Amino acid sequence: MTPETEKYFRDLNDMFRSEGWKILLGDIQAGATNVNSIEGTKDEQDLYFRKGQLAVMANILNLESQVAAAQEQAEAEQDAED
Repeated sequence: MTPETEKYFRDLNDMFRSEGWKILLGDIQAGATNVNSIEGTKDEQDLYFRKGQLAVMANILNLESQVAAAQEQAEAEQDAED
């Protein structure tokens, strides 16, 4: 891995360990429950807007595992090169 890639993963892992990240995830999870309710949906346009919101929330909630998988793949590729 390049030094830039190593720093990228190190910085993200530092963020994932922070209390602020845990608070953000909790807030997003709580918000997702409200957004996922169709009771408050006004019309079709609002439904699609909520669908987009949920997609963004899911990406953030899954970011840590996505980064871990990318890091493992980068390390495996580095090992294969050595």
